[in-house]
Amino acid sequence: MNDAPAQPAGRRRGRFGLLAAFACTAALAVVATIMPGTAQADTTITANATGTDNGYFYSFWEQDSGATMTLGSGSNYSLTWNTASTNVVAGTGWNPGTTSPVTYSGSWNCDGNCYLSLYGWTTNPLVEYYIVDNYGDYNPSSGATKLGSVNSDGSTYDLYETTRTNEPSIEGTATFNQYWAIRESKRTGGTITVANIFNAWAALGLNLGTPNYEILATEGYQSSGSSDITVTSGASSTATPSAAPTTPTTPTPSASPTSSPSGSGGGNRNAYQQIAADSYDAASGVTTEAGDGGTVVSLSGASSYIAFNGVQFGSSGAANVSFRVANPTAGLNLQVRIGSPSASPACTVYPSGNDTWTLSSNSCYPKPSGTQTVYITSTGAAEINYLVFGQ
Repeated sequence: MNDAPAQPAGRRRGRFGLLAAFACTAALAVVATIMPGTAQADTTITANATGTDNGYFYSFWEQDSGATMTLGSGSNYSLTWNTASTNVVAGTGWNPGTTSPVTYSGSWNCDGNCYLSLYGWTTNPLVEYYIVDNYGDYNPSSGATKLGSVNSDGSTYDLYETTRTNEPSIEGTATFNQYWAIRESKRTGGTITVANIFNAWAALGLNLGTPNYEILATEGYQSSGSSDITVTSGASSTATPSAAPTTPTTPTPSASPTSSPSGSGGGNRNAYQQIAADSYDAASGVTTEAGDGGTVVSLSGASSYIAFNGVQFGSSGAANVSFRVANPTAGLNLQVRIGSPSASPACTVYPSGNDTWTLSSNSCYPKPSGTQTVYITSTGAAEINYLVFGQ
């Protein structure tokens, strides 16, 4: 793990990462224990290790000896630690991580400085991120500058960025950024709509790269405690913006596409050339009209969308998207969704809202790749002339 934002003087923490040294000790400290009367083997880990158990990625790291991780059935893990471990981080999840919602349940008990968070890494750029749902007597945002916030999953998450210089990482010693989302209303259990947080970071210019691993992690620093956590995929919730700067909203679009005779249709489209909005293959809640020197599409609101079949992104994927758009009010979001009008947004754009035609852009995460059906949704009334993706 890394230091939290603006750590107090003298507070030093170890690193959590897939370091080469793990391999030297991992095999010596991973023990499968068959309990009497059971067919399932629990795996006990007492030294730094990463791997896969029951189809889930796991990671265990401690700075000094003093913690024990036990892998149970499915994605379940339990962790006990004391101050002798100095700094410990452990959890289960996925490698690579995704923007899919994460649902977890269980117990978490902390005496001192501890975090319970969805924790992960990306590469290109190298970023370490935390979505903190619970913490002990130290708030990791202490002393840091708040960049924004987003309302998601029943609470406000405050957003921060810090920089680590010449510190260990999953790529060795490097300089990289940490992104933080810290829940104001603490909890142990529920759904984390990951895309809401990622999009909120992106709106602040905090862009992520190619996903590496992602775990629902317990961390303890010079503290003691225990946790017993089970993690799964879950259903997403709606995000709403809170304090400035503007943060994203996830609408609830209609469930299935309906063909519209107004669209001229396409298919086999190059994502990196302009795609005329009125060339859609399916639509709901839209009209076409003259405007901006041609024909534009008017989306009526959160239940409307346009869909384009056969959009070709290539293997490297699209890093960003731009819309030629006019919208009458500020605070509107345009989303790019892949494969379904209710999928988590891959890209979210925030037009200016001055009801004049502008080119509005933002990054995409994860990058759409391959050949896809692309859905465009909106949180309010907007007119679109065209869209184009960039690499």
